[in-house]
Amino acid sequence: MPGLLRGVARTAVVAGTATAVSNRVSRRQAGRWAQQDSEQQAAAPAPEAAPTASPEDDISSKIDQLKQLSDLKAQGALTEEEFAEQKRQILG
Repeated sequence: MPGLLRGVARTAVVAGTATAVSNRVSRRQAGRWAQQDSEQQAAAPAPEAAPTASPEDDISSKIDQLKQLSDLKAQGALTEEEFAEQKRQILG
């Protein structure tokens, strides 16, 4: 019986240590991903204003810019307020 208890206790210690290490690695990796995301958002360039051209080219350019803004918003690089402000600037 003492051998059985020793084996169970040893298994519990090993499992507990493995869980603690795994949790620590997961938290560290999540922190790194969050840091990379914040760096990418800070480095993301703001969309440039389109140069004035013919009305047809101007509309096409505005549509392209709005699509790019929408993509950035979907990726989480822009907040709802930033998206609305940029959209307002593009549409005049």
